[in-house]
Amino acid sequence: MTNDVDFLVIGAGACGLCAAIAATDAGLSAAIVEKTDRAGGNSALSTGSVPAAGSRFQKEAGIDDDAETYFQDLMSIAGETDDPELVRRMTAVSADTVEWLVDAVKARIELVTAYKHIGHSVPRLHAPKSRRGQDLVDDLVRAVEEREIPLAMGNTVKRLLVEGDRVAGAVIDTGDGNEIEFRAAATLLALNGFGANRKLVERFTPEIAGAQYFGAAGSDGEAVEWGETLGARLVNMEAYQGYAAVADPHGSILSWTTIEKGGVLLGGNGARFGDESLGYSGFAKHVLAQGDYAYAIFDQRIFEIAMQEEEFAELHAHGGLKTGDTVADVARAQGLDGEAAEAAVAEYNTAAQAGEADRFGRTEFGLAPLEPPFYSCRTVPALFHTQGGLKVDADGRVLRLDGTPIPGLFAGGGAAAGISGRSGATGYASGNGLLTAVALGRLAALSAARDLAKADA
Repeated sequence: MTNDVDFLVIGAGACGLCAAIAATDAGLSAAIVEKTDRAGGNSALSTGSVPAAGSRFQKEAGIDDDAETYFQDLMSIAGETDDPELVRRMTAVSADTVEWLVDAVKARIELVTAYKHIGHSVPRLHAPKSRRGQDLVDDLVRAVEEREIPLAMGNTVKRLLVEGDRVAGAVIDTGDGNEIEFRAAATLLALNGFGANRKLVERFTPEIAGAQYFGAAGSDGEAVEWGETLGARLVNMEAYQGYAAVADPHGSILSWTTIEKGGVLLGGNGARFGDESLGYSGFAKHVLAQGDYAYAIFDQRIFEIAMQEEEFAELHAHGGLKTGDTVADVARAQGLDGEAAEAAVAEYNTAAQAGEADRFGRTEFGLAPLEPPFYSCRTVPALFHTQGGLKVDADGRVLRLDGTPIPGLFAGGGAAAGISGRSGATGYASGNGLLTAVALGRLAALSAARDLAKADA
């Protein structure tokens, strides 16, 4: 029986879109199916930041960086990981990946030099000017449309089509009550993770199970379930990306620039409760443990830097921030004890002024000590993305428990294991998710093209 397509992509986030583009450019016929009504997934909700070490854009900016430095940066925060080879592979291809996005896809991304975020020793994030992942997704969708790649929205894959030991495509619900068998020489699982599947979160990442899920709809963990059925190995399953400060009730992220540049988070009692420099992901579980809400406090200088980001500017325009001449003013505006908040910030400022570790061990103070006027924002912690998944080889092939590949099956993005360590959220560095999405999607497509060329030879 002939195949309907060479390369079937399940999921229309950055991973799936990039894979279909790369496959088509490599001479394969490709098609994308997506169960929701719009492309993007978690990629659209991100800042669109793709890290790359040694890119030409860094060189043009005079930034000295290379894959080994990036690898060491990631390993230093990830600690133990089930797959150090994947970390090395992703850092090694990071520059080529970003340059491909610019050159082949025509993605409108640029090197970010205003900040580097936790996990990066030098600026290496490449992102849309808006810092909106939706803009990157829009560029990818445009590239898909220019190549006339079929993109079927509202088409849910019910199960993989398996023949013998090989994945031969998928069974798809087309949305009209009918199921069809769609055959492919190679199939890529480019789905999100399992953040929206409460049972899987409780099973694999219990420490963040109590947080709200703020990732994309559709992160139901099908790849994990299908993979287990096929005998695939799962790795780094306890790792996740948290976010310590989602603006409440607005539901948009409060830019971590407000904290990284010197702001602090207070609890409901007006006091600080930990070292915010753990980062927006690593600090999420501490926010979850201390109470229902946390309150960000930062100053005018930090506000002006964050206002360069569109999402932050919109949050401000929609009344998400309180402002005042004193810390007590902005704390009371949030219903906090003003004197307690003043004391907490004064103690923090003293440590920052002296350049000494504060009582929680924070040593990175950014622009602090904080100066009037001040701003505050009520926030909640969130689970954004699970970081564990199917173990893949250097080209995205899904591996069994014994280390052999499952013929015809690839994975990337949230479906594949991440590079954020074995467990918890402190191993997450900015851009980890998008790097593995874009890079593995592209690598899988190129690998499938080589496999098919050999088969036809």
